[in-house]
Amino acid sequence: MKDAESPQPEITPALLLRAYAAGVFPMADGAHSTEIFWVEPRYRGIMPLDGFHVSRSLRKRLLKDQYSIRIDSMFDLVVAACADRDETWINAEIAQLYRDLFALGHAHSLEVWRDDRLIGGVYGVQLGAAFFGESMFSRARDGSKIALAYLVARLRHGGFRLFDTQFTTPHLESLGAINIPRIRYQELLAEALTREADFYSLAVDASPSRALHLISQTS
Repeated sequence: MKDAESPQPEITPALLLRAYAAGVFPMADGAHSTEIFWVEPRYRGIMPLDGFHVSRSLRKRLLKDQYSIRIDSMFDLVVAACADRDETWINAEIAQLYRDLFALGHAHSLEVWRDDRLIGGVYGVQLGAAFFGESMFSRARDGSKIALAYLVARLRHGGFRLFDTQFTTPHLESLGAINIPRIRYQELLAEALTREADFYSLAVDASPSRALHLISQTS
């Protein structure tokens, strides 16, 4: 007789934070999936905070385009926008878990607005001096690139040591993301978790030139 499968333990915000501290993160097979699985890639995507690449066209858009940056003003809307695509790993339970982490102060969103329209954004989880980028979206040209540029500036100003992107894509690689072996990621994560960082240290109305200066600073 086949043993009945053990029920999956409830994933709580506390359990999710312990998973991140161990280098593991959750995913679902789709928006309507009722199951969550844990992922620990053999090669991990990270964005070196001193290696973000600003192309000439992105620099021009950062300096000339009409937009504003907001922090944590519409976290739920950012998560929903990230999940609103044909293929997504964000199901209802995962979305709720991130809302719970946001309520606890462990998750943040950075939003790009044009007038009253949300045109891009990114959200993620903070533990110590590590920021785990979860997902991003764009509803206008370079919306997600603008969001990532300001996020890198914010992380550098706030004393973060690790910007985890989980995986890399051609889009992220064009901005400087790289893959590193799991063992090296664990070393960087362990070091980042021993330090403190401040997501809010950079003024929310920091100018594009200020953001560019922070990004281009050498360590």
